Amino acid sequence: MRVLIVEDSPEISELLRLSVQDAGYEATIEANGAKALEVATDEPFALILLDVVLPDLDGLQICQKLRERGINTPILILTSRDTLEDRVAGLDAGADDYIVKPFEVPELLARIRALLRRGATPPPTLQVGDLTLDLLSRKAHREGKSITLSTTEFSLLEILMRHAGSTLTRGQLLDHVWQYDFGGSDNVLDCYISYLRQKIDKPHTHKLIHTVRGVGFRIAE
Repeated sequence: MRVLIVEDSPEISELLRLSVQDAGYEATIEANGAKALEVATDEPFALILLDVVLPDLDGLQICQKLRERGINTPILILTSRDTLEDRVAGLDAGADDYIVKPFEVPELLARIRALLRRGATPPPTLQVGDLTLDLLSRKAHREGKSITLSTTEFSLLEILMRHAGSTLTRGQLLDHVWQYDFGGSDNVLDCYISYLRQKIDKPHTHKLIHTVRGVGFRIAE
């Protein structure tokens, strides 16, 4: 998942870059407001971290112009302006959330995860090869045969299929399925990956669920 960081302070942008990369996201940094608007319009991002005070074009203007252009990427505003009026102005400009500097990195990452969980409206059916997942009926099929899934198995398979072809880290999967404050062992993830493999891959020669050693898992043809 790509995160666009729009921040003109080198120290803060570097802190943000390290924080989002450590959390498993790919970071792109822009310090100029007009250039950031161009990049955010032309390239796909999962999330935008947006400072308000920027050269050429401020963050609120960027927000408004992106929404006017039909860009619905989640936007999290980062600013030292902390009055009620400032927060209202940011949200009215089209931002999805607002965090005041100085901020704690764990809270920032939690807000990022919450926005990414909302995401865009999902399609009713996901498909990878001959595997389909109906998000309305919550039923899976492979080669026309129905696969019964528990609630947790469904959630895990859903996030893998939404990002088919991409590797999701263990942390990203735990955050999505068990929420970011999950306090147990991440061995539970290995157990549920094993359950999915038994149901989805074991009866078939062609395997869909793949382990990327040292990183996480992906699903792909």
